[in-house]
Amino acid sequence: MEKLSHHERLVILCILALGLVERAQGQTPCKTDGIYANCKGRSLAAVPKDLPTTLVELDLSYNRLSHIQFDDFASFTHLRALNLSYNNISAIETGSFASNVLLTNLTLFNNSLTEMPSALFEPLRFLQFLDISNNFYNCATLGAEFSMLENLRNLSIGGPLVSKVLKGDFAPIKNISLQRFSLKTMSSLWLYEKGAFSDLNTQSLWLDIALDTNPQALPRMLKDLAGKAFSSLRFRNLFEFTYYTDAMDVFFGLADIFIKELTFYRGKFNENLLRLTLKNVEKSNIQDLFLLSIDFARSLSTNRTDIRINDLALRRLVIKDVTNPDILRFDWTFTWFNKVSHLDIINVNFNFVPCDAWSQMVNVERLDISNNRLLASNLYNLLCQYSELPNLHTFIASDNNMRSLYTLSLLTLTWPKLATLDLTSNYLGALDEVCTWTPQITKLILKDNTLKVGVFKCLPVTVEHLDMSNSLLERLDMDYFNRATKLKVLILSQNKLKFISRDWKCPNLQVLGLEGNSFSVIDKGSFKDLPELRRLTAGDNPYHCTCDLYAFFTETLTERRVSLADWPEEYNCYHPPHLLDTKVEFYNPGRVECDVRLVVAISVSTTAVVVMLCMLLCWRFDVPWYLRTTCSIVQSKYRSRSFHDSRDYNYHAFISYSHSDADWVRGELLYRLESCSPPYRVCIHERDFLPGRWIIDNIIENIESSRKIIFVLSRNFVNSEWCNYELYFAHQRAIGHAFEDVILVVKEKVTMEDLPKRFQKLRKMMRTKTYLEWPSEQNRQHFFWIQLKSILGKANPPVTSQETLSVVSETVAYGTCSVSETPSVPLGKVTLPSS
Repeated sequence: MEKLSHHERLVILCILALGLVERAQGQTPCKTDGIYANCKGRSLAAVPKDLPTTLVELDLSYNRLSHIQFDDFASFTHLRALNLSYNNISAIETGSFASNVLLTNLTLFNNSLTEMPSALFEPLRFLQFLDISNNFYNCATLGAEFSMLENLRNLSIGGPLVSKVLKGDFAPIKNISLQRFSLKTMSSLWLYEKGAFSDLNTQSLWLDIALDTNPQALPRMLKDLAGKAFSSLRFRNLFEFTYYTDAMDVFFGLADIFIKELTFYRGKFNENLLRLTLKNVEKSNIQDLFLLSIDFARSLSTNRTDIRINDLALRRLVIKDVTNPDILRFDWTFTWFNKVSHLDIINVNFNFVPCDAWSQMVNVERLDISNNRLLASNLYNLLCQYSELPNLHTFIASDNNMRSLYTLSLLTLTWPKLATLDLTSNYLGALDEVCTWTPQITKLILKDNTLKVGVFKCLPVTVEHLDMSNSLLERLDMDYFNRATKLKVLILSQNKLKFISRDWKCPNLQVLGLEGNSFSVIDKGSFKDLPELRRLTAGDNPYHCTCDLYAFFTETLTERRVSLADWPEEYNCYHPPHLLDTKVEFYNPGRVECDVRLVVAISVSTTAVVVMLCMLLCWRFDVPWYLRTTCSIVQSKYRSRSFHDSRDYNYHAFISYSHSDADWVRGELLYRLESCSPPYRVCIHERDFLPGRWIIDNIIENIESSRKIIFVLSRNFVNSEWCNYELYFAHQRAIGHAFEDVILVVKEKVTMEDLPKRFQKLRKMMRTKTYLEWPSEQNRQHFFWIQLKSILGKANPPVTSQETLSVVSETVAYGTCSVSETPSVPLGKVTLPSS
């Protein structure tokens, strides 16, 4: 075997790959819930065998089925709906639906059946909907089995190869009352046999029959339908490839049929065919006429006097999706609009309304001219003399190019019954205009425009329903809502509103749509002046999840006065960052975070407890005393700078004692120290404090000027306020001098518990340092003086010499170390130092 070339190998690989892909697709499982199976578009070549037998609905459309075997659906005994459309089915074996006796809906549309499979439907006595159209059988003759389908309501038959319709084709369903019968034939029907449609018994008749080469068949069809009543008669592609130009009235006999709605869908129409149609409709009982997606063309020669239509009394005339706007000009007088109640001219591509057209619409109650190319100035021409439209209550002009609300207000001002005005999808609202409207307008739709806040000056205040959604609106004019007191429904969704004013007042507003805007906060006060509000949609906004927002939703959901139609799916947090995309329903900040009164109560209580605790600690550790004393020291230090800065010792010792111990100090202690040779220079307050100076200053200065400090401890000393001061100042000095300067002389038995607790270091010193205790026995007192002089050291002369001061015998408490705690001025004499 010869070697394959490189390109041949690539082709083979591609074929194999495509085969694997198709096989994989063919094995794609169907989606099923046990009741409904969706096998649509799975590239299936055969009916799957693994489907549950409990199926009620099965969709096998858009696959590659070509052959249905008798047992493919045998297990689906509960099946009620089966869709086999858009396959390539050319053969269905006999008995394929024998087990599916409960079927009510069977679709075989768009397959390749070459024969009408009438025998297959014999067991399907409950069948209601059957579509076997668009297949390749060449005749529309129904088998006798159709006569047994007594429940049949909707039947569609025919296909592109059906070239003739014969009498008796539909005889089996003559006694079956159908809701709709649809027939499709080839592009040019060759033969219609008289009496073929006489057997039809249906409410709606849809005929997809092209009569390009056989237009004379249409009058025969209409004659066979004479006397019958139809809710709807529809022709699709009546003339598919050619415009009808003959003079024969192909719609003759239309007036003999009782038709409510006549529809022409697609196909070619010219002025000639349209004239024939309207002339026969004038004489009929037809109420609604639809011209949908027709291909309209002007006739080459037209006698305008012959095409006047004056008596077209229709409830509704719809001209829609017609690319040529000339369809509106075939009658230059527009008289065919004269007796129309509801007129729809939609997507006809026209951009101008002649003055005469308005004068012919005096009976129009509803006018829809949406999806055209109209400007406001094309609708209202100042040069025209407009007649009043006394019956018009609804005007729809959506999807046009209009920009001026003011021009529209002028146009509609003479329409006394106008209640609904739909101006969706234009370019309105960007101009700064002031308008005057007819007072009957209750519904205004400005959806999909380019609205600015100035548009509120041009809105009618009589409206009850106002839709301004998806219009780029950024701000509201609250004054308008104060004037629009009848407003009940307001739709502002999909705009750019950045905040909701708390001053929003609208007494009768019941429905409010605010979803899809840009505001982040609403609170309990946002809608306080909307007392009648009952329905609110405000989802899809960038909410700042705060306590105010939480309070609003909590109150709204609890009271249930206002229903949140889009809650909770559309409500998400956008801020703070850690809550991004969190559902608002799951945001629960807690009571402490959001209840201001509780926060204040906790703060006040905590503060009170802290204050009370501080007061207790201050009382327990004498903090006020420390503060007062520290302030006194600071003040004394500040004042002492004015006098002298010398740090020389003037005294060998400073004696601190209580006034009650003064006799012992003067008689014993002072005598013993000053009678030595050389004598000790001792400072006592009665003699050595300078008169006229602050007491604190005297205490601090003399303690600082003394080498040692002697405390004469007794119970009176402990209870003396001024002795406590001297003890505190000595304590402060001892901190810097290691307590070697302090001499404790215990005159009376004093324990550590008797000392103030604020002097912890002195209490510690009494525990760790030996102190002198004054003995009551005289023989031991000599040793006491030796110890004291030893501690004081040698009595060298002080740096600063002073004359000896004499202590006056008549001594009164000077202020320090007095039991009464009240400082007083000494009344005795003091000898000043000699100069």
